[in-house]
Amino acid sequence: MPASERDEAPPRAATGAAGAAGVPMRDLLAACAAAKAVSTPPRPPAAGTPRTTPATDERRRAA
Repeated sequence: MPASERDEAPPRAATGAAGAAGVPMRDLLAACAAAKAVSTPPRPPAAGTPRTTPATDERRRAA
């Protein structure tokens, strides 16, 4: 191995708040939370909860 290669420091891994792509961990976690929120279907209504909304009540009164 030539002396110039031996004297150079090996490349260091990215450390700190930003990952290898320069994206902060906070942004990665926020993206994961947003993806989970939009990909999770809504929960079914609890037993005994009326299925009407103010909009459907208004349509029924107008009919």
